[in-house]
Order: sequence, then C-alpha cells, then structure tokens
Amino acid sequence: MATFEAKSLACIRDDRMLFEGLDFTINPGQALVLEGRNGSGKTSLLRILCGIRLPEAGDLLWEGEDIFQLGPEFHEHIAYLGHKDGSKLDLTPLENLRIAKGLGKARQDIDLEEALEQVGLYGFEDVPTRNLSAGQQRRLAIARLLVTDAKLWILDEPFTSLDRKGIEHMERLFEGHLNKGGMAAMTTHHRIGFKDEIELVRINLSDR
Repeated sequence: MATFEAKSLACIRDDRMLFEGLDFTINPGQALVLEGRNGSGKTSLLRILCGIRLPEAGDLLWEGEDIFQLGPEFHEHIAYLGHKDGSKLDLTPLENLRIAKGLGKARQDIDLEEALEQVGLYGFEDVPTRNLSAGQQRRLAIARLLVTDAKLWILDEPFTSLDRKGIEHMERLFEGHLNKGGMAAMTTHHRIGFKDEIELVRINLSDR
C-alpha cells in the first residue's frame, strides 16, 4: 500500500523559518489540506512535496523510500497543478492532453475526448487554448490530471477561476480519484465540500 510520509520537515525562506518539525502521513483515499495565512509556506511546502525544492531539514518518504533518492521513480506517481495552468496557449485542448499523456504514466481506461467531457470542455477540443476563458483553462489543467495514472495529486489552489458550479463539479472528480485509492495534497481558500466520507488531514502552517 502506497503511503507518503513527512518526518520533521523544515523550510526557510528569506532567512525566515516558515515551519519546522512538520510530520504527516497520507494514505490511499486521504487528502492533505494545507491551511494558513499568506506567506506561511503553503506553496513552498507543495514544491518540497513535489521534489522541486529541498527541505532545510527532514525526510519525505514514498513507500518508505526517500523521494530524493527515488528521483524519476517517485515522479511517475505524482501530478502537480500549480498557480499557473501550465497549458500551451497556442495548442488546442486535445493537443495539450496528448502532451500530458505522453510525458506522464498514461491511464489506459480514459481517452482524451472523455477527459475533456468530464471537465465540461466537450465541443472545445480544437479551439486554441488562448481563446478559452480563465475558468475553461483551469478545467483543462485539471483534465491533464485525469489522463495520467499518477497516484498523488499535488494541487495549489486548484479551484482558482472556477465558478460555484465548476468548483462542485471538480470536487466530484477529486472525490473519484480518492475513492479509487488515490491521494492528494492541496492548498485552497475554498471550503472543500466532499460529499463522500473522504478523510482530510488538515495542517495549519500559521500554527507552526
């Protein structure tokens, strides 16, 4: 069973300790929700969890192995969605999904058109991405998660630019990922409204 574990993590930015002694475990079906005021280190922590940034102290373990030792083997299991959508604006949604599927470990049980339909972009397959609204571009970014077989989704404010209906729809997609044994770590200013009995592991970095 895959687990993601942090032991005594510490992070310093601009000579200021953002957090230290941080411990948590994410098991299949669980979501880690990071809370705290602006500047408390939420995005910095997500970058550490992705392996993009080294912690000042502590360890991150995937199935008991150090993620920085695992390297690409660990990155096969994660998908990251940051503040920016990360899509190629000159390409169509279909072309963006083809790239995402080629770069990651692809799911075999969903095709690209189905992924776009699930995020409400049916009919926009061949529209240049730059012509989509901000909310539609965010939906496309979430569709990229759906076409990969990543176990752990790391999400920085995933509901940005979405209206209430869009947020509710994306919550159902995230629920589906967790109900299938997936895991998530996210920051959000939105109050999460999972309908199923999803276990949330909450950490407020302002208290660290």
